[in-house]
Amino acid sequence: MENSLEQTLQDGKLYRQLNSLIVAHLRDNNLNQAASAVASATMTPLNAEAPPNKLLELFAKDTKGSSKSFPKHETRHLSEHKNIARCARFCRDGRFVATGSADTSIKLFEVAKIKQMMLPDARDGPVRPVIRTFYDHIQPINDLDFHPQNTVLISGAKDHTIKFFDFSKMTAKRAFRVIQDTHNVRSVSFHPSGDFLLAGTDHPIPHLYDVNTFQCYLSSNVPEIGVNGAINQVRYSSTGGMYVTASKDGAVRLWDGVTANCVRSIVSAHGTAEATSANFTKDQRFVLSCGKDSTVKLWEVGTGRLVKQYVGATHMQLRSQAVFNDTEEFVLSIDELSNEIVIWDAMTAEKVARWPSNHIGAPRWLEHSPTEAAFVSSGTDRSIRFWKEVL
Repeated sequence: MENSLEQTLQDGKLYRQLNSLIVAHLRDNNLNQAASAVASATMTPLNAEAPPNKLLELFAKDTKGSSKSFPKHETRHLSEHKNIARCARFCRDGRFVATGSADTSIKLFEVAKIKQMMLPDARDGPVRPVIRTFYDHIQPINDLDFHPQNTVLISGAKDHTIKFFDFSKMTAKRAFRVIQDTHNVRSVSFHPSGDFLLAGTDHPIPHLYDVNTFQCYLSSNVPEIGVNGAINQVRYSSTGGMYVTASKDGAVRLWDGVTANCVRSIVSAHGTAEATSANFTKDQRFVLSCGKDSTVKLWEVGTGRLVKQYVGATHMQLRSQAVFNDTEEFVLSIDELSNEIVIWDAMTAEKVARWPSNHIGAPRWLEHSPTEAAFVSSGTDRSIRFWKEVL
């Protein structure tokens, strides 16, 4: 009798703790209505105290060791540039992917044609997945982005320019608009409205451009940034409410998308090594960064706290990036030494696959489709490869 009473009391205490964790989790994530409903139904104080993210940590511990397996993919050589293939970008609906090269050219591929080309019984003769090639830069291309609504592709290059290409026109080879920047344009990102774009340059502050007037805005509230603050990558969040930069000084910085103020600096995010990439999760709660210290890290946006670390892939030379797959269940990056593509379970941080890249020499860039199980790798060997899940 005594034992069952003790068990009942113990169970009651556990229930109260669990309810407090649920209420605190909902409240801390601004789900106030849901928090109030649970608090009321379980008679739990709405201001219940709990360590931040305790529920997530418990859940992560519970799922530890139960990593998902990354599905098998097939790969195909798509095309070759005349020099190193330096970058790649999918458009938001996943229908097109573009690549930029040190040979100053840009190739645009239609994903449906790539898939047609990969069919084992392509009867209609060779399919050409490259639908446009643009030539208008005089120095290597660093980054690309697609306009969120229009058939416009932009490129940032070492020649200090951002160029606008209209890919609806079959014969257009040259840009129809050009922004002349003051620095090497290392990275570009369109605001989700398409009215603004960001340029990450050798200058430590992101350059914000009004697409209609080409007026450039700089943040007036800037943290102390040393001489090595050049921006390797800049990316908007899905709503444009924030943007993130990864810099040569190893820092990851978060900026307010409206005021352009720097709201958080994660200094030495990758020690003294360069931070080479940073991008938001779709819900904007986390940022995935990659650095030349051979680590990939997941940061909580609200606190700047390190949440996960993905290790076991060496990248110390190339300006490579780490990316989520389309469902954000996996993280992909490059191992330069073994020339492999390394894949981790995003939740458990456990390595689940290592695949030969099929490039001669390590690929420089990985870019995953936002809409399906497919990605692109581009290499020092000048080639572009397409990878897709084997169905």
